[in-house]
Formats: sequence, structure tokens, C-alpha cells
Amino acid sequence: MVIRRAVERDAGRLTRLVRSSRAYEGRYSSMVEGYRVGPDYIEAHRVFVAVQEMPVGEGGGERVVGFYALLVEAAELDLMFVSDQAQGYGIGRRLVEHMRGEARNAGIDRVRVVSHPPAEGFYRSVGARPVGTVPANPPAVMWDRPEFVFLVGDVGEVGEGG
Repeated sequence: MVIRRAVERDAGRLTRLVRSSRAYEGRYSSMVEGYRVGPDYIEAHRVFVAVQEMPVGEGGGERVVGFYALLVEAAELDLMFVSDQAQGYGIGRRLVEHMRGEARNAGIDRVRVVSHPPAEGFYRSVGARPVGTVPANPPAVMWDRPEFVFLVGDVGEVGEGG
């Protein structure tokens, strides 16, 4: 697996990954209906994709297995998704490690995350520290969301605390 900067041609694949996520089924489906990760978003933010090279016998090319978007001005992890089929293989952890490195390179010492409730356990497991709760904001968001912060320091800090 390789993590690389997203480019314009990735927009459709990232949008499909968001819209097809099982974490957004049922009561959470309204959050991703019509959601779009467009070329303008990719250009404006630090968006990185995790890709796997596919063997020629399977069509060749690359398959997007996850991505994240780091907002530098607001120091926030805005989006992070791992495809349903790729979960459980450490891709999310690698994306977090990469994000922390990008934040450190940008001179950021803290990165805020407003978590989707089903992802709370994941963020705790990779070292995000709980700092509060963001209240529901109907009609856009109908539920409270946990808020975390990543302290950007040594990569070895990932996985500690929580």
C-alpha cells in the first residue's frame, strides 16, 4: 500500500468511498446523501489517498482503500475513510500516522477531529484524546458527536493514551 497526494482524477473514487461506507447506513445515511469530494476540495486541502496496486490479472492500476483530508488553517482532520473491504488491516492507523507527519511538517501541534459516533473507538485506539462533545445541529446533523484532538509530536505517540 502507498499513501500519495490525491489528484483531481481521484475525486469520483473518493466520493464513492464516502457514499458507500457502511458506517453511514441507517440513521446516519443523511450525512452522506449527495456528498461530494470534488476536485476543488482536493486542490484546496491536503488530501491523501491510500492505494493498492492491482495485479495485471485483476485489471491492473490502483485501488483506493482509504483517504484523509487535513485542513491546515483550522488544524482539523476533516475527512477520514477506509473502504469497508479494507478495514481491519491497519490502513486507518497508517493514515493517522501519515496525517500526523503532514501536520508536523506544516507546523501544527494539535489536530481537531469531530468524530462520527461509530468511529469513536477507532480514534481512541490511535491516540486521539477526547476533549468534548459537539452538540447536534439539526437539520444538518441530528446527533451529538465526540470531539478529539491529536497532539502532534513523535510518531511513536500514536496508539498511546486515549
